[in-house]
Amino acid sequence: MNNIVTSKEEILKTSRELIRQQGWSAVNIRSVATACGVSVGSIYNYFNSKAELVGAAVESVWREIFDCPENTAVFGDILSCISWMYERMEYGSKEYPGFFTLHSLGFMREEKSDGKQRMHQTWQHILDGFCSVLELDPKIRPDAFGGQLTAETFADVLFSLMLSALMRQDYDPSAVLEIVRRSLY
Repeated sequence: MNNIVTSKEEILKTSRELIRQQGWSAVNIRSVATACGVSVGSIYNYFNSKAELVGAAVESVWREIFDCPENTAVFGDILSCISWMYERMEYGSKEYPGFFTLHSLGFMREEKSDGKQRMHQTWQHILDGFCSVLELDPKIRPDAFGGQLTAETFADVLFSLMLSALMRQDYDPSAVLEIVRRSLY
């Protein structure tokens, strides 16, 4: 085995490839070190434990799936944003089969607080993004939000629908788009 030190990004890239090919449970210190062609100690230079490595790898998969597009017009209105999100969900499902359901169930079942925290941070980022788009969308009628229905509560609904679609592996956004059209436009 080669003892060349690798970068954190190379370790995460290799981890994503292992997840892509074998599922997220294939990621551990030894398998990643072998795939990187480095010693186990090299991985420990960047990650203190398997849980930390797995959490960072899962976060990097979420970031790849929902990486900001070059065309930021998808965030100009909520309909475009939802369509883009569902396209990315489908991409993630194809690139990382079973990732959405298996990794979150694994984090919830086992005590992997770092992984849970990273997953919730990613989810919060998506939720915050929905809120921002809802607040800036010029097509939403001025009286759409008020009383108990705020941009935040509507973003929660959209996010819940997205999570439900992930679990069902249903990447057709048409029903959600219709809900938005009828509720906000």
